[in-house]
Amino acid sequence: MKLCRLRVQDRIHPSIIDETGTARDLSGVVADITPETITRSGLDALRGVDVKDLPEITGAYAPILSDVRRMFCIGLNYSDHAAEAGMPIPEHPILFMKVCPVTGANDPIILPKESQKTDWEVELGVVIGCETQHVSESDALESVAGYCVVNDVSERAFQNEWGGQWVKGKSCDSFGPIGPWLVTRDEVPDPQALDMYLDVNGTRCQAGNTGTMIFPVAKIVSFLSGFVTLRPGDIITTGTPPGVGMGMKPPKYLQPGDVVTLGVEGLGDQRQEVRSFGS
Repeated sequence: MKLCRLRVQDRIHPSIIDETGTARDLSGVVADITPETITRSGLDALRGVDVKDLPEITGAYAPILSDVRRMFCIGLNYSDHAAEAGMPIPEHPILFMKVCPVTGANDPIILPKESQKTDWEVELGVVIGCETQHVSESDALESVAGYCVVNDVSERAFQNEWGGQWVKGKSCDSFGPIGPWLVTRDEVPDPQALDMYLDVNGTRCQAGNTGTMIFPVAKIVSFLSGFVTLRPGDIITTGTPPGVGMGMKPPKYLQPGDVVTLGVEGLGDQRQEVRSFGS
């Protein structure tokens, strides 16, 4: 299933994408797409719905879940990205948090005040569907409800030059576009075989494949569950391939008026216009 939430006038409608790519309104079935909706029992209930009988709907993509409580992020998870960042390949997954509110797939990126180095990162997002603690790597994917596209927008000066941890450069308002869809795990037989891309103003900057991750999805979920009890609705972003602005020579960063488009194979595409603070 491909689940989404669509803004129509002054409300958000839970929706599902049918086999033709048409959005269908789930409002008569569930009130919203919540963390409870994507548990095993919640998804099983949706699988029993006759989608073709639901009304068609159009609207702007809202965040894929009504309440994303935590975003766990894995840094430097592609060896060639670590190289362009001038950092060693990590021995263990590097964990940081992204604490900004999530936004819809096509909502604008707002450059923060004092920002000069706002950057892009296409990533595979992993959405947890059940309470998970100390899960083995062999069983870890059973905890996954589905997958989504994430742009881990990052202000590099805040992140790397202002001391302390990365969270301040990762968590400015509008820095968490997710979606357009939550694609359930049964539609993604191998999360380590997905092509991904990101363009800025129509120029290809990132092109990669999740098969080149240092730590695959199962390892990441297992690793995190040894420290934190994962819960339905948690999102894990799994790192980015090379081609970020920080790694270019000379570096290139986002400017007002830029358009960023990105996607992951089978999970849909995003499009964000870049705006200055207060515009």
